[in-house]
Parts: sequence; structure tokens; C-alpha cells
Amino acid sequence: MPRFDMSDRTLENVMGRLLRVGVLLATAVVLIGGMRYLWRNGDLAPDYGVFAGRLTDFRSQPGITNPILGLRGSTIIQLGLIILVATPVSRVIFAVVGFALERDRLYTVVSLVVLAILLFGLFGAGT
Repeated sequence: MPRFDMSDRTLENVMGRLLRVGVLLATAVVLIGGMRYLWRNGDLAPDYGVFAGRLTDFRSQPGITNPILGLRGSTIIQLGLIILVATPVSRVIFAVVGFALERDRLYTVVSLVVLAILLFGLFGAGT
């Protein structure tokens, strides 16, 4: 089987670009959602006397993805934050694949452990 030739420098450059693109995409989505939210709700006066958390519907996958289709500003902002959280996770997934293609077992295993910790923190700790 032919060995995949990718230098460490190339792997670092691709991972750096992945992080930059993810952060810029998340920033753009949050900015668009914030502008949409202010456009529709900018004239509402906040009531600081009562705290009413309304994000309970954002605790499940359907609760996140279904309202996004309605293009509400708050759900677009939530989508941007999800993209921001997914950016380092995708970087670790890319590291696992890159190190596996380089046949670097130690870094592949370390990256898999980091990925497992990230996924547990995202999906397992809150239940």
C-alpha cells in the first residue's frame, strides 16, 4: 500500500486554515444573526428585574436545527456559536486523519483521546 506523503508543515498549514475559516465563518453568521435580531427586536426595552431564561429549547438537536429554518435572529446567532464550537472539534478530527495517513501512531492515539474528551464534554457531561 503506498504511503501518503504529507509533511508536518503542510498538516500544520491546513489545520491553521481550518481554524481561521471556522472562526471567520462563525463570526459572519453571528454578525448576520445579530443584525437580524436588532432589526426585528432593537426597539424592545429589556426588563432587568426578572430573569427569564429562554434557551431551554436549544438543548437538543431538533430544538437547534428546526428554528434555524425560521431565520430568527437568535437562532442564527446560536448557529454561529455552534459553528464556533465545532471548529476546534473539526480540527482534532482532521488531526486524527492526518496523523493516521502519516502513520504516526502516537499522535493518532493522542488525537483520538483528545477527540473523545471533547465529544464527552459536548454530549455526555450535560445529561
